[in-house]
Amino acid sequence: MIKPHLLHQSYQKTNHTFFSLHRPYFHGGRGDIGANKIRTLSTLPLLWPAHAKKRERLKRLVLPPPRAQASPSSSATTKDIDDDHHHVIDDTNENKDIGVVNVKAVVKVKLTKAGFFSSLSLDRGIDDLTDLLGKSVLLELVSSHLHDSEGGKEKETIKAYAHKAGGDEKSVKYESDFEVANDFGEIGAVLVENEHHTEMFLETITLHGLPEGPVHFDCASWVHSKFDNPTKRIFFTNKCYLPSETPSGLRRLRAEELSNLRGNGEGTRKSFERIYDYDIYNDIGDPDRSLDLQRPPLGGKERPYPRRCRTGRPHSQADRWSENRNNGKKFYVPRDECFSEVKELTFSTKALHAVLLILVPSLGKIIKDKDLEFPFFHEIDSLFSVGLDLPSEADDATEEGFLGAMMPRLVKYISGGDRQNVLRFETPETMNRDRFFWFRDEEFARQTVAGLNPLSISLVKEWPLRSNLDPGKYGPQESAITSEIINKEIGGIITVEKAIEEKKLFILDYHDILLPYVSKVRKLKGKTLYGSRTLFFLTPEGTLRPLAIELTRPPMDGKKQWKQVFTPSWHSTSVWLWRIAKAHVLAHDSGYHQLINHWLRTHCVTEPYVIATNRQLSIMHPIYKLLHPHFRYTLEINALAREALINADGTIESSFAPGKYAMEISSAVYHHHWRFDMESLPADLIRRGIAIKDPFEPHGLRLTIKDYPFANDGLLLWDIIKLWVTDYVNHYYPNSSVVEHDEELQAWWKEIRTVGHGDKKDEPWWPILKTPKDLIGILSTIIWVTSGHHAAVNFGQYTYGGYFPNRPTIARTKMPSEDPSEEEWKEFLKKPERALLKCFPSQLQATRVMAVLDILSTHSPDEEYIGEKMEPSWGEDPVIRDAFERFKARLKKLEVLIDERNENTKLKNRNGAGIVPYELLKPFSKPGVTGKGVPCSISI
Repeated sequence: MIKPHLLHQSYQKTNHTFFSLHRPYFHGGRGDIGANKIRTLSTLPLLWPAHAKKRERLKRLVLPPPRAQASPSSSATTKDIDDDHHHVIDDTNENKDIGVVNVKAVVKVKLTKAGFFSSLSLDRGIDDLTDLLGKSVLLELVSSHLHDSEGGKEKETIKAYAHKAGGDEKSVKYESDFEVANDFGEIGAVLVENEHHTEMFLETITLHGLPEGPVHFDCASWVHSKFDNPTKRIFFTNKCYLPSETPSGLRRLRAEELSNLRGNGEGTRKSFERIYDYDIYNDIGDPDRSLDLQRPPLGGKERPYPRRCRTGRPHSQADRWSENRNNGKKFYVPRDECFSEVKELTFSTKALHAVLLILVPSLGKIIKDKDLEFPFFHEIDSLFSVGLDLPSEADDATEEGFLGAMMPRLVKYISGGDRQNVLRFETPETMNRDRFFWFRDEEFARQTVAGLNPLSISLVKEWPLRSNLDPGKYGPQESAITSEIINKEIGGIITVEKAIEEKKLFILDYHDILLPYVSKVRKLKGKTLYGSRTLFFLTPEGTLRPLAIELTRPPMDGKKQWKQVFTPSWHSTSVWLWRIAKAHVLAHDSGYHQLINHWLRTHCVTEPYVIATNRQLSIMHPIYKLLHPHFRYTLEINALAREALINADGTIESSFAPGKYAMEISSAVYHHHWRFDMESLPADLIRRGIAIKDPFEPHGLRLTIKDYPFANDGLLLWDIIKLWVTDYVNHYYPNSSVVEHDEELQAWWKEIRTVGHGDKKDEPWWPILKTPKDLIGILSTIIWVTSGHHAAVNFGQYTYGGYFPNRPTIARTKMPSEDPSEEEWKEFLKKPERALLKCFPSQLQATRVMAVLDILSTHSPDEEYIGEKMEPSWGEDPVIRDAFERFKARLKKLEVLIDERNENTKLKNRNGAGIVPYELLKPFSKPGVTGKGVPCSISI
């Protein structure tokens, strides 16, 4: 057998491939290498000399460390603590050359299933041998300074290979030794080249032995193999620099890194790349699979929309305006935007795809008729007690218990019988506390301010109610809700005019938004639609009472406009009509919540912020450091949404009210209603008439509904976020001049307005960016949207929608009173309960949505909650570190205050018999479906 030291010398001298020298380790020749042919690669490190000094001597024989020019200054002696392994690194400088410091680089690489520790493969075998050679990772130290004596030239980097030096169950450690001259200057960056054949997740690099102490690089990034792309990765220290303050030796690298991230706008993106660019939403449809799945692109004059991350896939063969979806392949997102493996195992591809690609087809086999309704209410209840038996093929053939492993809350194994895969839903907390909660009008009203969609209720400011739509197309503009109807409902308390004057009349208004789509949706099988208005009265107790529902159908099929008003009643016929009308309104509210207040106003509009931040702000920029935690995984979850949720015939189209026109409606709302300057919480409340500016009130606002849990808790969280952002911004931007002359910051804001949201680039309402106050407002809005706003509309989905009669996502039949035949009316009078059940989602639609809502309501074990984790760069600046600690302390106080509010019996919208406490804006949570917790980012 070849001796290890001779083997190394041979490799160094000949520079030939290492493979031919290692045939003694394998059965057969090079062509026979495979997992079953390797004797065991795990034993190869045993061939390495065990004695540390001998190993070091052998390493130096192969890779003599480059020597930097000595300077006359004295050497340093330091002892640094390796925090990851809890032992002292003795950096005593034994080099006899005066002015040279011995520096040890410790590189921490995460063990991952996706990277080069994934499996016993050919690449893994080669990479193990690369580790054995001590040539795993090439590092180059970069000086922050230029050569003063050589006309400002960059100093040469100091290079050395890192060798494998141990590890644990979570990571592998590599080490490298450098000799750094004192005149090299401060080390500001490290260039990294991955010598393996597979990517690796680089966690940290720490340089020990420098006079100023350890220098930290928190990388947290995938580094591709040099065989995929020879471009070296650039990692900067944790220090923040405004562009004008960038050390001279790093300016070129700062610009180069941004250029690499922008790409050239050409070609199909590869999975290992980290390129951020823009495109329109032209991949929702799938015309190559079926022309029925063709959808118009969103983005442009005709259908304005925010931009998504460009993937560069070829165009569809059936429709040149659509992009091919690469069916069966994961949608591209820049590599560092992908889910962590913890997230992968608890949600993402496996869990979501388990629902959409395995569970849903399996449900179709159980429920043969996709339009079949639930025949009785106890059949709905049985989903939580008995469940549905899934066919055996629902369990992935290659992995036993796949569905149960991915969704243990939903898919059960019933021991002691032949029921193996049982889809049995967890009982939502709302139903757990009050089985009939969904039936009560008080709860219907309460959830408009303390439920899943608390962002649609608004003040009635004008009377009578009128439509703004063209009467030639949609019929008379006057509402059928008259003063007489309202006075009858609130008679003896107040008149309608007085109620409006005293700000006591509120509305859910989906009339003008939905009416243009009614005739289109009604042509789809198993779907219907109305324009709707629902009025509420603010009682002296501070609760809302529903007064009237108006449903409108425009002129169509040769019929005139139809509209009718429904009110609570004591008569049986009117009561059932009211209940069915409520089901229609709730379907409208569910669709608007999911499409607009959830998808559009958080996920969709944030994607351009993420792209622009990575394209225009260097990782060294303090605003990049502030925003980065709030963008974690957003591009990945949005790609999954395009792949399986908002796509043609996906969950939204098949199971929510607007059907195939869902995304078109979101484009129309974006065009007519979305404004960045209205997305902060105070501005949104003022626009809806829920708040009035008042400098003498907390938060500078006076709420028209004082007991409004979302607004009450949200304003506290908003103020806490804004105080943190104010401290942060004022530290880096002491005056307006610094803001105006920050070229990266100005390019970032310009690109968001003119490219990411380019269809609205000419709107006059965009905030200007000239002062620290302007920047504080912009950043606070972005952080609020990605944290508090998203948490409020996402993590209560299963709590309030898990029992679907409370929030039906679709209404499938028209009102019994809309132009009924004699037979239809008799059938309704005979069995009104059946009319309601037929209106509800079908069995297939309901179970599909319930499973998806369960996943979307789940906190991952690696969730990062707002104020929980201090970013490394913040900790290195004492001013920012102290500001963050104040931020965290305020959030902990908010938790206590929310608990106190939920115990307050005077707050009837959050306290009472059977009422679920309002906790959606409590900052912290444990993993799972908890109905609380505010993550930093839109990560689900």
